[in-house]
Amino acid sequence: MKFQLKNIVAAMAITLTLASCSSDDNNDITGVGSLKVEFDNVFGSANLILNSQANVTSQGETLNISDVKYIISNVELTKEDGTVYVYPKTQSYFIVSEANEASHVLELLNIPAGNYTKIKFGIGVDEERYNAGETVQGDFFAAAQNEDMAWTWSAGYKHLLFEGNFTSSTVTTPTTFMVHTGKSGANYNYNSVTLNFPEKAMVRTTITPDVHIFSDVSKIIDGTNKVSLTDNNMSGMGAMIMSGATLPLITANLSAMFSVDHVHND
Repeated sequence: MKFQLKNIVAAMAITLTLASCSSDDNNDITGVGSLKVEFDNVFGSANLILNSQANVTSQGETLNISDVKYIISNVELTKEDGTVYVYPKTQSYFIVSEANEASHVLELLNIPAGNYTKIKFGIGVDEERYNAGETVQGDFFAAAQNEDMAWTWSAGYKHLLFEGNFTSSTVTTPTTFMVHTGKSGANYNYNSVTLNFPEKAMVRTTITPDVHIFSDVSKIIDGTNKVSLTDNNMSGMGAMIMSGATLPLITANLSAMFSVDHVHND
């Protein structure tokens, strides 16, 4: 009888503890918090180092990369129950520059508390936003110009900038390359990507998760579509890819450039 009573008491204690934990969890998922999205540029499996690193593509070209920048836009976060939180569009444009470490982390504020399982974002400024006109852009167009991420207003934004020099079996002297995606003729060359989290990002008033994203810049020209800088080399000018039929191929590559490595819930 004593044994049975002890078992009953223990079971009741466990039940109350679980109920308390469940209640605490439910109480915690209220209000708003913040979420950090960190972009870490790599080349294949190696951390990207500007101006000194020899990066070899599958086509046997060796790249010395001097600059990488891209615009992240239109962030959406999906909860574990499938509901989607759309980050305010007016606040949803960011320039990530490899040379500027402070720009690698995007801090998203006033996010509804919840357990988030995926993120979606654009690469560049969407055509709808661009067509709304220069005055609608606020300070962002000026910021993009300062970062060399925009041409004149009529030419529009550079969605991605990828620059440096290269050599190959036939181009033996280091030769300039410039890859700029953006509006070109009838092609707007905007792309988006959706990434699942390997673990939940637990946004709380007291927890600010950090989503760590690897950006593999090798995929820009060495992804599903293989783009040879040698084939695009113009004598005396280098490889300049800013328009033409090759640009949509590069734009298509960008969706595979990003992957979530891990999530910190600190």
